[in-house]
Amino acid sequence: MLRALGAATCAYGVAAVYRPGLLARPLGLVDPHGRVDPRSALVVRPMAWRDAATGLAMLAAPEGKALATVTAVRIASDVGDAVLFSAALPGRFRRAVAAVSALGWAALGVAGLTGSRRTTEGRSHGRHGPR
Repeated sequence: MLRALGAATCAYGVAAVYRPGLLARPLGLVDPHGRVDPRSALVVRPMAWRDAATGLAMLAAPEGKALATVTAVRIASDVGDAVLFSAALPGRFRRAVAAVSALGWAALGVAGLTGSRRTTEGRSHGRHGPR
């Protein structure tokens, strides 16, 4: 699950770097015609690069502590996004939707970490699957 989450995060990040509207539009950072102005692109591109980098790191990290650490960074980034979005985006509904979305991605990371720990613990105790 962590590898799939990393792949999705990386792909979305790369796409949003090249097309910042993919991130700016749902956040309400566009003009009345739906266009992304250069200032909005400047705001969302670093987030997109961060997503691409952490997603790639989740794909490349070896199992164990390295993968758990980069996933924790990913989770912290998503929680930070939720805090930022809930405080700073235009419109109450948009703030709520963006924060819930970011927390959903964080929850996927937590679920993936929890699942990978159970699998690792099962192997370390000699269990190789369901009995």
